[in-house]
Amino acid sequence: MEYSLNEGAMRVIQDLKELAALSSNEHGAQRVAWTVLWQTSRDWYRQKAEALGAETSMDSAGNIWTKIEGESTEAIVIGSHLDSVPNGGWLDGALGVLVGLEALRRYTIDGKKPKKTIYVVDWADEEGARYGYSCLGSSAASGSLNINELIGRVDLSGIAFEKAVTEFQVTPEKMLQAQQEFLIKNIQSYLELHIEQGPILEKEQKDVACVFGAAGVERHYIDFSGQAAHAGSFPVPMRRDAFLAAAEAALAFRKIALKYNAVCTVGQVQVQPDVVTIVPGKCTISLDMRTIDVKDLQKMYEEAQATTEKIASTNGVSVEWRKVYSVAPQLFDNQLIRLCEQAVEEETGEATKMYSGPLHDAVEMAKVVPTVMMFIMSEGGLSHTKEEHTPEPKLQVGIRAFLRLIHYVVEH
Repeated sequence: MEYSLNEGAMRVIQDLKELAALSSNEHGAQRVAWTVLWQTSRDWYRQKAEALGAETSMDSAGNIWTKIEGESTEAIVIGSHLDSVPNGGWLDGALGVLVGLEALRRYTIDGKKPKKTIYVVDWADEEGARYGYSCLGSSAASGSLNINELIGRVDLSGIAFEKAVTEFQVTPEKMLQAQQEFLIKNIQSYLELHIEQGPILEKEQKDVACVFGAAGVERHYIDFSGQAAHAGSFPVPMRRDAFLAAAEAALAFRKIALKYNAVCTVGQVQVQPDVVTIVPGKCTISLDMRTIDVKDLQKMYEEAQATTEKIASTNGVSVEWRKVYSVAPQLFDNQLIRLCEQAVEEETGEATKMYSGPLHDAVEMAKVVPTVMMFIMSEGGLSHTKEEHTPEPKLQVGIRAFLRLIHYVVEH
């Protein structure tokens, strides 16, 4: 029987709805990694894969691998994650895993072996929702995981990371063995489908895009220190107001973002002593800067630092930067980008292309194998919320385009 892309796309959507019904409540998806409902969702997925005749296994980092043998041992991987944030959406992560399941189903329907071996991977704990370490499973496979940063961390209930993962047959000290387990699979390409999680495609009235890379990130805490004083006694020109300096800096960061067509976000603000009648003596803000251009990212960082020094001086306060996280921009593989653009163009009539602001497992994979991503538009740009949605006709377009891409990579 000849395979139908339309029917395949509808099956993926039906699987997504079935998973949502299994793992969501009135507040949204509840598949937080290292919880019972996450495991229930993974068991559901494994049963579906095994019903197709696929092999399933778990590696040392807790990643679930599904495999069908090809005519060649040369392999491709289709991957994403089933875990969600608390009160998450029905598409984030799950879309990329379940479209992989459909790719396996395609060869069951066709009744023939793929030219290359196909793996589908459900990465463990992409979201980092419980212990604050994103892309955990994929970073173990790529070899970049720093397990020492996780040992001893506790969640909001006071449960240590090592205790939580041990309940799911994962030993923290052995998680980096996942890298060697990955390398022996002879993987030549990694493909990932995801919703955009932003408003750009919707604004441009596009359904789907080839993703050519992911933005680099500079993330810091910035401490402004002045002098607490009585709000009624100190004239404004004489104050050393740490909050006003931080607020001025936040507005300056916005100008830097606009200058470089990038993004700068102040997401946290902590004021001390945090009293209505006291001029703030200290204020700490976070700064998250992202762009795809490595030179621009460095310039943004340097300009932000110089700006805060000037603002601090003007306001009679001191300033100190504390690094939280830094990662360079990651460009994807040129050959896979061309195939991805071809698949998007054949499905939509134009080869729309963009880069990703958020990090994904694909960023970890791009460190070790040729990689590409594809995005489907997000309604209202919403994600990580129960309101996350993509209309079914647009989902179908994106899924069909991605199934085309898989076929190009497997059969050529």
